[in-house]
Amino acid sequence: MEPDKLSAIVDRTEIVDVMTRYSTALDSRRWDLLEEVFAPDGVAEFGSLGGRHEGPGAIAAFVQTVLGGLDASQHLLGNQVVRLDGDRADATCYFQAQHMLVSANGGNTYLVGGTYDDEFVRTPSGWRIALRRLTPTWYDGNAGVFVEAAGRLAEQQA
Repeated sequence: MEPDKLSAIVDRTEIVDVMTRYSTALDSRRWDLLEEVFAPDGVAEFGSLGGRHEGPGAIAAFVQTVLGGLDASQHLLGNQVVRLDGDRADATCYFQAQHMLVSANGGNTYLVGGTYDDEFVRTPSGWRIALRRLTPTWYDGNAGVFVEAAGRLAEQQA
């Protein structure tokens, strides 16, 4: 295989691994893993679901407040497309994010489907997300699980 093709395959695999590591960090509640996902000045734009956050620490703090009080979440990725351009890359994938909170206040789950659009940069530590944009396209279930989960998280931290 030609060196350029092999290098492109390795780069694509590493980028998809970073995309997957994001989901792993959220679902395992390993907020520290986001340091291995985002560039030091990386940005996450959650739009109407949570605004804009800059830097892995701020991103981790935000997702912890949203997901930390839930009983579980599961972020599934599919249809990953990576476009390489030297030490930069763009990537897109579909996601489905299931959020679970056992509760007497309506349904126990809230499912969001949409797209992540990412800009990647190669760093000395490997590929990292410079910008992640979440675009939800559909929802199903009880959005109230997040309000109750936030209350539970506040109680745990008190």
